[in-house]
Amino acid sequence: MTETSSPRIVIVGAGPAGIRAAATLVEAGLQPVVIDEGHRAGGQIYRRPPDGFIRMPEQLYGSEAAKARALHELFDRLAKEGRLIHCAASSVIAMHEGRLHVLGESGVQVTSYDRLILATGASDRVAPVPGWQNTGVYSLGAAQIALKAQGVALGRRIVLIGSGPLLTLVGAQLVKAGADVAAVLDTSSWRQQMRGLWGLAARPVVALRGLALRARLGRRYHAGVTLERIEADEQGVAALCWRDAGGRQCHTSCDMIGMGWHLRAETHLADLAGCAFGYDEQWQQWLPKTDEMGRAGNGVYLAGDGLRLLGADGAEIAGSLAAAACLADLGYQAPVASADLRKRARVERFARGLARAFPWPAAMVRALPDEAIVCRCESVSVAAVREGADLGSGEANRVKSLSRVGMGRCQGRYCQLGAVELIAAQAGCAPDAVGRFRGQAPVRPAPIGAFLREG
Repeated sequence: MTETSSPRIVIVGAGPAGIRAAATLVEAGLQPVVIDEGHRAGGQIYRRPPDGFIRMPEQLYGSEAAKARALHELFDRLAKEGRLIHCAASSVIAMHEGRLHVLGESGVQVTSYDRLILATGASDRVAPVPGWQNTGVYSLGAAQIALKAQGVALGRRIVLIGSGPLLTLVGAQLVKAGADVAAVLDTSSWRQQMRGLWGLAARPVVALRGLALRARLGRRYHAGVTLERIEADEQGVAALCWRDAGGRQCHTSCDMIGMGWHLRAETHLADLAGCAFGYDEQWQQWLPKTDEMGRAGNGVYLAGDGLRLLGADGAEIAGSLAAAACLADLGYQAPVASADLRKRARVERFARGLARAFPWPAAMVRALPDEAIVCRCESVSVAAVREGADLGSGEANRVKSLSRVGMGRCQGRYCQLGAVELIAAQAGCAPDAVGRFRGQAPVRPAPIGAFLREG
């Protein structure tokens, strides 16, 4: 193709998937546009601190420092050479008929595309716990971002709760940084974790690194716990009440709680783009459908954790494959390395092992008391969701309209999975029968004034 006929390809997200997709397109002689919410490329996993920050990559990313540095340098070089266009600190908040509405510092701008690669990543998957609406409760990702970007802990005495590799990773990082971590509480029992061994054996080195992080936590780490409630005073969080694997009652004082059960794919833009979805029983969430290369149809391609929760290494592979599919569809030479497909299969087996070892706490959510809060944004109680399920025939969007669950600033990112679990329990059906909240624009909060300057 000639330069004048070069298609306009937009990539949303500059994490591992977006960077690899951009590099693949650049190698083919194209100049992609990369839109990212961060000021600097890297995504959440390889988030970079502000200029002048004194901590080295080895301190920020541990064993993944070399990978992070390589991706950062690759993207920065391509951007400096003008081989890609980087729209930093910008967020795609809506899309329609081949046009993106992008919120940046100057307001909302409309940009068109011929092909779109969504590498939107993932966010924390959280489950409601009685008292989690109080000041001082954060997601694990928020705690990690504060540590990486600003070098601070979000509390003086910290308790981390949830399950999955991020739980122990953030705990180990905070301990290494000198924070006072009182306890790291995993709702997955030792027996449950052993059930994922076959999958985890697909990447033994990575699994051993996880065990090393857990060893660093020492006696702070407890498996198979039952979370009861978060207590608070006038200042916010005061303590966490929980029971250990043996049923012993525990009361741990703290002023900050970080929570998360692995990850939730960020799929709002994929929804607006018209992608098909299917319920994944193992991950217990709705995920977009694509072919093995990431094709979702209508010139849209998906890559990274927004498609499948395969981690940073899997995201890099998926980014390369999605870009190769895009190039092939445009008539460019885009050979796909069979080694990438084999490696992705191994990464996926490992990820499935993680999902089995550290499951979503469905039983805990279904047993929540009526007075507990499900939706923090709108202060919607468990009782309101259960009542909505009775009136709305157990369909997610009907319950949403009746109870306002999922209508707040987060657009259901934090409450949807918990709400669906409660609706399913009340309706006596499986979560996939309940459905999912429909995505709506804007997918991120945006000031009205930004739309007045839309151009």
